[in-house]
Amino acid sequence: MRKAERRKKIIEILSSSDSEISGEKMAELFGVTRQVIVQDIAILKSQGYDISSMSRGYLLNKHAQIEGIKMLIAVKHKKERIKEELECIVENGGKVLDVIVEHPVYGEITGNIGVESYDDVERFMSRLEMSKALPLLSLSDGVHLHTIQVKSKDDAQKIISALKKKNFILE
Repeated sequence: MRKAERRKKIIEILSSSDSEISGEKMAELFGVTRQVIVQDIAILKSQGYDISSMSRGYLLNKHAQIEGIKMLIAVKHKKERIKEELECIVENGGKVLDVIVEHPVYGEITGNIGVESYDDVERFMSRLEMSKALPLLSLSDGVHLHTIQVKSKDDAQKIISALKKKNFILE
């Protein structure tokens, strides 16, 4: 089976399931290694499929926003400004899907965020504080990327302008 066919089948399997499908199960089904499935999932995500990587497997968000724009923004700031940055994005119509940092040993590290309201920001900040964990930006001297989902180009421009005004954008 060709890679493209396998990826199409992966989407079909995830689309027909209401629960997580393990990478091991898919690897067995297609006669490949789990690492091949991990790579396929990464490629599918880069093609715009909203696939969550959970502890028990993969889940496709079937209610993902179809008419929308996903954009990647590069920002830099200290831990103390995380809340301000997230609030700036949501107040201008954006949903922060993730944070991505470049690690010198591990390469790209991505963490799911999934905030689209002030309440989401509060919950995220509370979890961060209560866990005592360091945010991913601490691994890269504050430099990181966010995948942002917006409804329109106007919303995208509003977010970029607002982040520039607050000196978050890395240029």
